[in-house]
Amino acid sequence: MNAPDVGACLQAKIKMISIPCHRLVFAALLLAGSLSFAAGGQVQPAALARPNVIIILTDDHGYADVGTYGAKGFKTPRLDQMASEGMRFTDFYVSTPACSGSRASLLTGCYSQRLSIPAVLGGGVGEKIGLNPEEKTIARMLKEQGYATSIVGKWHLGQHPKFLPLNYGFDEFLGTPYSNDTGPDMSMAARLAGKTGLPMIEGNRVTETNPDQRYLTKRYTERAVDFITRHKDRPFFLYLAYNMPHTPLAVSERFKGTTERGLYGDVIAEIDWSVGQVLDALKQNGIDERTLVIFTSDNGPWHLYGDHGGSAEPLRGGKKQTFDGGLRVPCIMRWPGRIPAQSVCRELATTMDVLPTVAKIAGGVLPSRRIDGVDISALILGREGARSPHPCFYYYWQKELRAVRQGKWKLQFPHVDTQAPDPARLGHGGTRGETMKVEHKLALYNLEENPGEDVDLSGQFPQIAETLSALAEVARKDLGDSLQQRTGEGIRPCGTVKGVIE
Repeated sequence: MNAPDVGACLQAKIKMISIPCHRLVFAALLLAGSLSFAAGGQVQPAALARPNVIIILTDDHGYADVGTYGAKGFKTPRLDQMASEGMRFTDFYVSTPACSGSRASLLTGCYSQRLSIPAVLGGGVGEKIGLNPEEKTIARMLKEQGYATSIVGKWHLGQHPKFLPLNYGFDEFLGTPYSNDTGPDMSMAARLAGKTGLPMIEGNRVTETNPDQRYLTKRYTERAVDFITRHKDRPFFLYLAYNMPHTPLAVSERFKGTTERGLYGDVIAEIDWSVGQVLDALKQNGIDERTLVIFTSDNGPWHLYGDHGGSAEPLRGGKKQTFDGGLRVPCIMRWPGRIPAQSVCRELATTMDVLPTVAKIAGGVLPSRRIDGVDISALILGREGARSPHPCFYYYWQKELRAVRQGKWKLQFPHVDTQAPDPARLGHGGTRGETMKVEHKLALYNLEENPGEDVDLSGQFPQIAETLSALAEVARKDLGDSLQQRTGEGIRPCGTVKGVIE
């Protein structure tokens, strides 16, 4: 059993509450009977050629920052088209509300706490840890099956050469080792000017410093399209991870001043164009119907930056917070002829589920180490009666377990939020705002009726709160909880640079 909570949830005979996955249009061509398991955990496609897999990841892109999710002040026609041709998820989560931990979970199928990866790794300041090279990533799993693999964009899982992408199953890498506001000079002036000393890496070699950030999205798009074209005749895995809309915001002349929302909207408009270029490349190369494309974000919007941050409406909170606005993100999946068009999935799913799901549909051997993600292929293929395979979901910030969700219910535990943006002192024009300390009490929320998490129902439903508290104990035993000074039994070490950290 992969997820740390599954066995205990079943043993406790806790009934899972799920939200139906509604299909607006039923597609006749599903994969029924087309996949079979072989000995050793390998999945063998029986009737279909192995699909290409593309993961498109934005940075600090809020839940409401896509047209079909309710964007205001800008439009995203290509993402909206992608949703109309595929499936939009309403309850899709990342494992933690910040960059590094979230990306580690996406690639490995594990909570970042299991991997001992902090929410945010440093950069340009001599960070000496990274993702453990022994962890099996999606790229490594697919490379074993003969896939060509590439990452274009932001990595942020270790800056030392030992921790760069080519050591984790990627054949190619063009991008930055960490966020675009990071480097040897971390002053606000340097960040605003894009002069932090940010390196651009090709393969394992730094090719330039302080790349013009106005053209990062364009450069990544061109490289992504080139990779697709070069590998159209064989299975491939492309991980396209934009630096934007993480601050400092920058956009090419073509999109500057094109939206009512200002620079933030312009940046999203260019990302939308980029997604369209990728989708067009698939059609032009005749591989559209054998390519699964997943679009999502690494965490919620960074409200601290005010007008240079996004929106999570109607959710509460954002980046570095464990309200749903920090961890629930937009997600669209498209696979013509396989994923039903114009479909909406309201089941709970996570980025951790991508690895086991790809293993199921593309063929691959799951990691020998324990993972937390689960196969959601039944959901994305629109199987009748499909339900979320997650008995519950844990909300962690760093090593703190702050909440747990089961079905529509979310129980928040007492904690102190030191990353809460001060509404009276938000940033403007790219400057960083001020945080304030906020103490939160035990609270029970009905996310279905109250996505803004401002109505505490713990007094009305004490039995539900008790049930969720029992689930939290499972997580604390397995993954730990610094709020209770507990270390998890299932935690694995991160990667370290020998001689610095042992």
